[in-house]
Amino acid sequence: MKRKSEQKMTFDKLGRTPVLKDLVAKAELHRQAEGEVLAALPSELFNGTRFVSCKDGELVLTTETAGKASQIRFRQHEIMEKLRENELFRFVWKLKVKVAPPRFREKPVFKKEPLSKENARLLKEEAGHTKDKALREVLEKLASHVRD
Repeated sequence: MKRKSEQKMTFDKLGRTPVLKDLVAKAELHRQAEGEVLAALPSELFNGTRFVSCKDGELVLTTETAGKASQIRFRQHEIMEKLRENELFRFVWKLKVKVAPPRFREKPVFKKEPLSKENARLLKEEAGHTKDKALREVLEKLASHVRD
C-alpha cells in the first residue's frame, strides 16, 4: 500500500491533467445527445427509454419493456429521419434497441379490502356447521369484519 504522501502526489497529478474536464465534457455531450434522441421519439415511447451510444452510424437505445422496444423498432425509420436533421446524428443508419428492465420497482401498496356482507354470511353459516370449537370462533371473528 502506498504511503499517504505518495497518494497525495498521485491525486495532485490527476488534478493537473485534463482527465476530469474530458469526462465532464463527454458527460455533457452524452446528455445533450440523449435530449435530442428523446425529442425525436414519439411521446408514448419517451418514458422508460434511454440513449446509450451512437458509434459508427449505429444508434443504441435501451427501454424498460419488450413492447416499447418493438414499437421503437417498428417506427425506426421515422425516428432516424427526425434524428438525421441534427448534425450530431447525420450519419445514423442503424438503430439497435435493447431491453433493460428497471432494477427497482416500487411495490404497490397492499390495501386490505373489507369483507362483503355476502362473504360474512357464508362464513357465519360455515361456522355453524363446524364441530371444531376453535375453528368456529375464528370463522365467527372473521365474519365480524364485514364492511358497512
